[in-house]
Amino acid sequence: MNKQSVLEWIARGRIVPVVRAGSADEALQAVEALLEGGIDVLEITMTVPGAVEVVREVAARHGERALVGAGTVLDARTAEACVEAGARFVVSPALDEATVRACVAMNVVHAPGALTPTEVVAAHRAGGDVVKVFPCDALGGASYLKSLKAPLPHIPLMPTGGVTLENVGTFFAAGAVAVGVGSNLVDLKLLRDGRRDELVARARAFCDAGRAP
Repeated sequence: MNKQSVLEWIARGRIVPVVRAGSADEALQAVEALLEGGIDVLEITMTVPGAVEVVREVAARHGERALVGAGTVLDARTAEACVEAGARFVVSPALDEATVRACVAMNVVHAPGALTPTEVVAAHRAGGDVVKVFPCDALGGASYLKSLKAPLPHIPLMPTGGVTLENVGTFFAAGAVAVGVGSNLVDLKLLRDGRRDELVARARAFCDAGRAP
């Protein structure tokens, strides 16, 4: 799958769940619930124990129907390991130019993290395909994103931090190409409490919100 196809897939669904979990098994359970709810983009963070192998497992199981990516990638070596395991996109919380170069060399979509206008422009110029605006809620959420987009309409932005089912539409209205959603979607407490159906329902609601006009 080429970069353009990956970018189009992300832009189509617009919801990128950030899967953080205390164990590989818990991450896999969350992935299955998200898929059941219709989410077909999955960001497995490197904070999950055995994260690269989780990426490999998810890609092997669901690589035909889901876009599997790696999150919280801090260096080029990790990016390369994740791509070898089957990740089709890489997300970082900050800009590491060596990681960007590695992703460019592998022809893999990369979303480096940035917050200020200077950082956003630097991430874009370094070769980031999409810029992860993180933590977006710290500077005002959707209203801040709208302020960024005004002078930088050519840079695709993916705000992450503070995105909820109630406000996700305001991020899209402000110009987000997609949104990263953490515990407001991937609420592991629901799994731990035996309320998996509620996680599936939440995924379905976010999925519908992402596909709304």
